[in-house]
Amino acid sequence: MDLEYRKQWDQYVKELCEKTCNGKRIIYWEVKYPFPLSNRDYVYIREQRNIDVDGRKIWVALAKSVSLPECPVNPGIIRVEGYEQSLVIESDGKTGSKVYMYYFDNPGGMIPSWLVNWAAKSGVPAFLKDMQRACLNYCKKT
Repeated sequence: MDLEYRKQWDQYVKELCEKTCNGKRIIYWEVKYPFPLSNRDYVYIREQRNIDVDGRKIWVALAKSVSLPECPVNPGIIRVEGYEQSLVIESDGKTGSKVYMYYFDNPGGMIPSWLVNWAAKSGVPAFLKDMQRACLNYCKKT
């Protein structure tokens, strides 16, 4: 996935880059949290594959957090230790796509119930709209 493009459309990205540690490609991602909460960061490995199943083009991405001494926790930022994502995108054969995603994230720390409620009611739906808009604009960009 295009990390540089994500920095353009995702307002919560503070830092996002790919690094190499011990010969492994990892991704470092710092997410902005609202005041007075601490930002969260992630260090994870991502594998991507393009698969052809009976002529169907399928794109698969798997991601999982890792702990590496070369990427220490930064003071004032909470490291997300439990992160997993599985993403499958398949063309619908016309002009759209089918997207399947599993996502787990334990942000750690003390998160107030008002923020959890906001995320469930407004934050996640707004993010999905932003992502859909970004996908549509990415097609125009490339």
